[in-house]
Amino acid sequence: MKAMLLERPGEPLVMKKVEVPAPGEREVLIRVSACGVCRTDLHIIDGELAGAKLPLIPGHEIVGRVVAEGGNAGRFRTGERIGVPWLGYTDGSCRYCMRGEENLCDNARFTGYTIDGGYAEYTVADERYCLPIPERYDDLRAAPLLCAGLIGYRSYRLALSKPGVKRLGIYGFGAAAHIIAQVALFEGIDVYAFTRPGDLEAQEFALSLGAAWAGGSDEMPPEELDAAIIFAPVGSLVPAALRATSKGGTVVCGGIHMSNIPSFPYSILWEERSIRSVANLTRRDGEEFISLARNLHIRTEVQEFRLDEANDALELLRAGRLRGAAVLKI
Repeated sequence: MKAMLLERPGEPLVMKKVEVPAPGEREVLIRVSACGVCRTDLHIIDGELAGAKLPLIPGHEIVGRVVAEGGNAGRFRTGERIGVPWLGYTDGSCRYCMRGEENLCDNARFTGYTIDGGYAEYTVADERYCLPIPERYDDLRAAPLLCAGLIGYRSYRLALSKPGVKRLGIYGFGAAAHIIAQVALFEGIDVYAFTRPGDLEAQEFALSLGAAWAGGSDEMPPEELDAAIIFAPVGSLVPAALRATSKGGTVVCGGIHMSNIPSFPYSILWEERSIRSVANLTRRDGEEFISLARNLHIRTEVQEFRLDEANDALELLRAGRLRGAAVLKI
């Protein structure tokens, strides 16, 4: 099969022919139809996340159809369309798994990071961590739901952990933000979108989805925020979001990697504001979000690329020049 391989961090992916993988115990072989290009892929490829399997096939927003099953696999039928997210395996027995926090599992494995992912014609995945795909989404528009949507959803639920949130700030209006903004608006929450200063196109995009306000991340919103989510991997946005957030508000850092957070005065954290990070996801997050996506038609804005154009998609993502999400059509 054709696959895009990361051989060494910091270098472009290379197209190679590799063996089609065989499904193991509880695994399914999937013919990949589409795979989203995520900022986490950039962090892995650039070497900002250490410990990646090498050589590695990146990609963890995978949509495809089951073509073969390994031993004791039977959750999905041959030909069924399924999605493969970031979380690829947990041990089920560590202290985190035992208390319902499998996203923090000591021995977790992750698709496109420590397990080969979806920048390829075929992939294998543990069926217990795969998700059915609602029929209302085609392959390309379903792919971003599997990480941008899922991590965005977990971040969103943490931001709403206190009752009474009516004004939500979203810093970094890319793939995750444009999905979660729609969920928030559906639930009657006003969205305030923060983009790179001067990025009028992204601000117009946010307003077109129904945001109450859009501006640069160096601006203050017209109203105090009840909560904020930071999707951009920029540490300086943490104090910026705290300054924009009202007493008792929550700032959620939704990325797996972020630049250093600068020091800030205690006064902007005081009055019971809080900062939280999001790590990975649980299968329950996936089930809840896919159920929501089945009932709510989320408009996922995508830019399509061929498999051999993966490096081009990554460069556009790095430069902040994507509207919505990049997706490889395999």
